[in-house]
Amino acid sequence: MNILNVISSPRGGASFSIKLANGIIEKLQAANPGSTVTTRDLATHPFPQLEEAKLQSFFTPPANRTPEQQEAARHSDDAIAELQAADVIVIGAPLYNFGIPSTLKAWIDHIARAGITFQYVDGAPQGLVTGKKVYVAMSSGGIYSEGPAAGYDFVAPYLKAVLGFIGMTDVTVARVEGVAVPGVQDTALEKALNSVAI
Repeated sequence: MNILNVISSPRGGASFSIKLANGIIEKLQAANPGSTVTTRDLATHPFPQLEEAKLQSFFTPPANRTPEQQEAARHSDDAIAELQAADVIVIGAPLYNFGIPSTLKAWIDHIARAGITFQYVDGAPQGLVTGKKVYVAMSSGGIYSEGPAAGYDFVAPYLKAVLGFIGMTDVTVARVEGVAVPGVQDTALEKALNSVAI
């Protein structure tokens, strides 16, 4: 099994999304001995924001790209190759200001490519990245899975929608939540890990 580990938190060892993702990966490796893990750390190696040159390179056939366009498309091409080579994708996704970190959004902008990871057939979108299992390791200081703050969670719904759009519909969201809530924080990570069945 090839596992792609996508890190988006800049908090390193203090990050609960990283801790949860690592726990999920350990479970995957225990169930699938010999699995390989490729780590894409978006915090230490962020993807560039989309701009005109990159968009032009995306819509230019590879054989027709200028050297500048080839370089502009390199991040996207590499990210898509990693995605296609993976059997399982583990995405660490802390909730920042009710959404995902900008580094994770930039990665998504590079993997959502018309004609490569999705296409339209008779006017309807069709995802082309299929046969993958995705685990989202989501973290938050408060409780967003239920209760009055649930409507402020734009992490899980967005990731399920955009990943599903490009064909990855088997998505499990594991939440380590309430890490800033007394009485909840001490067992939040253990509870999140126990919720994940491999």
